[in-house]
Amino acid sequence: QKDNETWGDVSVGENMLAHRESSMTCYACHTSWVTSCFGCHLSMEANRKMPNRHNEGGDSRNFTSYNYQVIRDDIFMLGKDGTVTGHKVAPVRSSSAVLVSSRNQNREWIYSQQQTVSAEGFSGQAFNTHVPHTVRGKETQSCSDCHVSAQKDNNAWLAQVMLQGTNFVNFMGRYVFVAATDALEAVAVTEHTEPQAVYGSNLHKLAYKDNFEKFVNNGRELKEYYENKGRPEALQVQVRGEYAYVAAGKGGLRVYDVAQIDHKGFSERIVTAPVSPLGQKFYVPSRYAAAVAAPSTLAVDPARWRTVRNDDGSLTQMPPDQAVQMHETAVKAGRPSPVINEEEPIHPLYAYIYVADRHEGLILVNAATLLDGDPRNNFLSRALTYNPNGVLTGAGNITMAGNFAYMTTEKELVIIDLSVPFQPKITTQIPFSRPKAVAVQFLYAFVVDADGLHVLDIKELQIKGEVRRVETASVSLKHAKDIYLARTYAYVANGADGLAIIDVEKPESPQLAQMFNDEGRLNDSHSVKVAMTNASLYAYVADGKNGLKILQLTDPETMPEYAGFSPQPQPKVIATFKTKGEALAVSKGLDRDRAMDESGNQIAVFGRRGARPFRFDEMMRMLRTNDGAGEFFTVSDEPKKRIAKVPALPFFLENGYF
Repeated sequence: QKDNETWGDVSVGENMLAHRESSMTCYACHTSWVTSCFGCHLSMEANRKMPNRHNEGGDSRNFTSYNYQVIRDDIFMLGKDGTVTGHKVAPVRSSSAVLVSSRNQNREWIYSQQQTVSAEGFSGQAFNTHVPHTVRGKETQSCSDCHVSAQKDNNAWLAQVMLQGTNFVNFMGRYVFVAATDALEAVAVTEHTEPQAVYGSNLHKLAYKDNFEKFVNNGRELKEYYENKGRPEALQVQVRGEYAYVAAGKGGLRVYDVAQIDHKGFSERIVTAPVSPLGQKFYVPSRYAAAVAAPSTLAVDPARWRTVRNDDGSLTQMPPDQAVQMHETAVKAGRPSPVINEEEPIHPLYAYIYVADRHEGLILVNAATLLDGDPRNNFLSRALTYNPNGVLTGAGNITMAGNFAYMTTEKELVIIDLSVPFQPKITTQIPFSRPKAVAVQFLYAFVVDADGLHVLDIKELQIKGEVRRVETASVSLKHAKDIYLARTYAYVANGADGLAIIDVEKPESPQLAQMFNDEGRLNDSHSVKVAMTNASLYAYVADGKNGLKILQLTDPETMPEYAGFSPQPQPKVIATFKTKGEALAVSKGLDRDRAMDESGNQIAVFGRRGARPFRFDEMMRMLRTNDGAGEFFTVSDEPKKRIAKVPALPFFLENGYF
């Protein structure tokens, strides 16, 4: 019940129940497990005669193979069901997280492993609410599956439940992009054909035995790569869709077209101008761009117009803000919404790329035009420069999470509210010893500085603008430079000491799980990213003077628990690549389990009309008393007051039939 103590008596009235039938589906709790497809590769080949598999019959000259890659049953996600079923709380699954490729009659990949974008601007990494095939009467979800546990050990789990993602099933693809000081380099790390095995992995050994043996005999060195010289440097990189955004030091922000990275008909695969330098402007000068961040690795376009039905039944297109206003007006008046797809508005902050400049502070660059399909308007320019009273001077890194930018300077972490992108506000400043990087997961932020790893409690950030440093939560590290969170583990690039793997299942008491340095060969780590290919987890480490290192973290062949929510990593180096300059940064992979951000902004399309993730206030109701306006509460899976007499369940639920 709502007192967070009593369980078992449903006769007290719906207003006393924590889970009301009017607002929740019964199977939101009465579900054993849910499958999710976090990645399928649709690869089309021309001049391949195949029979059409639909009722039209005949043959096709183009064949598209459907290659599923990451199927998991270790997660649980919730959202709001569609309009037809009354927007009740219901289980959510990733249903069509597709990437697409196409090879023409000359066997040229005209596009390779590209993400899709919905008609109204959301990422095509699709989700949908559904009735799982595992509805149960006894194997139900527990209280701590959806609320903060009394032990505070389910932060990562809840990040997944709330559809914020955990960076665990991210897609890295065939090419890994490395900022290598003197150049931007794209390194081929997998086989071309399906299954797309990472070179040197156990899957590579099983599926491509001859290729694997040849690779091992050649010292596990990766050979295929493409580059574009730094202009003048490449300090950090983030790839999104067909473009790579690079912090180029004195060159400011540089954007490279990487759409033809796998096209053998192009002699230069990474270009600054795909046609002519006069046709676009892919750079924004600044004094010294040290870091760059996209608000999401997903291609989200907030400027796309919405389809609306007129009074006479005809359809028209209008700007998204007008369409949202029409929808809200109709709902308040009790009329059907004229908006055809009842999608949430896309927050305008997703229109920008964010640059941390050592001298100028925060720079916003409008990059939405790179997602709209129009090649005539790709002239990038500075939209805003923000450095009040020099607070952001010395900026070295930037992380975006929800409506907030987390920027490190030489002496502190500065958190900036970008709820209104053109009216940024500094929320808080927290002193650290030369902070290097920040990673955010649900209610906590993790900071690495000259002393190691530290933890911030950020659950009051959005409402009150307050952040609490957890003084007892720290792990001493000597050379921490970068941090990446993947479910209950933090991976820290720890310079000369290699890779630190830290258990953050309980964020307020992190523990060093392992320090891995490959017997001293991993000794200059600057950056680390983690991604999943098929059933295995991999770490991609920018190891400075040593180049790129690929570590296999989990393996179905040797780890019985590899399929769990957060298996303990067992790292081993399986491949290396010697970059021309020092490897400083690796681009983050595509988020495949993230449908909304930390501020409740929807970013991925849902497959049912009106279905969506929780809004921020709805998420707060699951974490705070007084319908989301009170204090944060915790739960136990053993209720204090248990009513002995519990009404019998229907036969089909009691026996697991559905």
